[in-house]
Amino acid sequence: MIKNIINFLENKKITILGFGLEGKSTYNFIRKYLPEKELNIRYNKQNIDEEKNYLNKDKHLSFTTGDEYLEGINQYDIILKSPGISFKNIDISKFKDKISSQLELFLEYTKSLTIGVTGTKGKSTTSSLIYEVLKNQNKDAELLGNIGIPIFDEIENIKDTSLVVLEISSHALQYIKKSPNISIMLNLYEEHLDHYKSFEEYGDAKFNIFKFQTPKDIAIFNLENEQMANKNYKYKKEDYGITINNISNNITNNTIYKKENYIYCNNQKIYDVNSIRKLKGNHNLNNIMFVLAVANILNLDLNKTIQTVNEFNPLEHRLEYVGNFEGIDYYNDSIATIPEATIESIKALENVNTLIVGGNDRGVNQQNLINFLKESNVENIICLPKTGEYIYEGLKRTTKKLVKVETMQEAVKCAKEITEKNTICLLSPAASSYGYFKNFRERGNMFKEYVKRA
Repeated sequence: MIKNIINFLENKKITILGFGLEGKSTYNFIRKYLPEKELNIRYNKQNIDEEKNYLNKDKHLSFTTGDEYLEGINQYDIILKSPGISFKNIDISKFKDKISSQLELFLEYTKSLTIGVTGTKGKSTTSSLIYEVLKNQNKDAELLGNIGIPIFDEIENIKDTSLVVLEISSHALQYIKKSPNISIMLNLYEEHLDHYKSFEEYGDAKFNIFKFQTPKDIAIFNLENEQMANKNYKYKKEDYGITINNISNNITNNTIYKKENYIYCNNQKIYDVNSIRKLKGNHNLNNIMFVLAVANILNLDLNKTIQTVNEFNPLEHRLEYVGNFEGIDYYNDSIATIPEATIESIKALENVNTLIVGGNDRGVNQQNLINFLKESNVENIICLPKTGEYIYEGLKRTTKKLVKVETMQEAVKCAKEITEKNTICLLSPAASSYGYFKNFRERGNMFKEYVKRA
């Protein structure tokens, strides 16, 4: 596989677009196998000293940076784009066909079985759980992609017999022309409207995970998600529909569904929903149903799969239990960047007395969350800028205790003062962290730090 990728790249004029985690990984991979190949690196940061120091010994490298970082890009044969680079409001018609990525090159040349996971929410949990299920059944498995491990960083460890689980963002899918063997779309909600021209364009990017599958490949999709249904995608009869409310599947021959206290695969009972598990809530039960579909497709040991599912701990910043301090349980759900995620988290925990909410305004409508909170048992709502201000305005005629704060430190201090003992304080922002924090991890870590301070 590596040889084929290098053979493809060897005689191409290449630019690397974006120089974050994946861009650096792409550079290191090419430079290892093509040490004297002329390369160009492009990104729009003005301060490039750190990157240039990292590369200052490379005599076969050029940079195009700053506001003009896309100038002349059409002269290259292949543009290896990092997922985070947005082309919103940019005319890419002259070079769209030249855009590629680590993901596309890997899917093009690998002989490994690939399992791709996307969705607005739940990608990391589901892909990590699939990986753990495989490893616990002694499969040669890798977990790569949006989870934080670039594909090229581990490509030398991948064999033809490996099972490669790929967490895939919409950004990585947007210009892809290959799809994984088993492709999963968990859900589709309004998100990332700062990156795309419209919600429709965002949805189209997501659906690329299915679009280029072969007749032998399998799609696993959410039967209930309205936004997915509106796409009217033509699934194959061999594909799998997932439904937690047991709606009828007239689309494919295979259904994973919940009926009363059990999960079924077609007519076979496969999982007791009352099993003691560490992943709380219906949204996580829904993620588990996708994992059970993969286990069925791969003929994995069901008992071992269930054991792994039940013992799997929530990932950091995903309904993560921080601890009990002065009689209050604190949960960190910083990954919740859309209203639907916050709603599901409140439902999962049930005993939420105080909610810390708010973040970067990316144009995502907060009205569903406002309506939910009006009817919920959440008594205290601490509102961070900017979207917290909309929630504050939407709830100010209710009996809820509403507090506006400017910082996470203020939010936690306030929460400690107003949250009732033997209840829960939940950080679940329903908005992106950008503009206020580096990312959701920094936001979650800061929350935990302030909570744990005496």
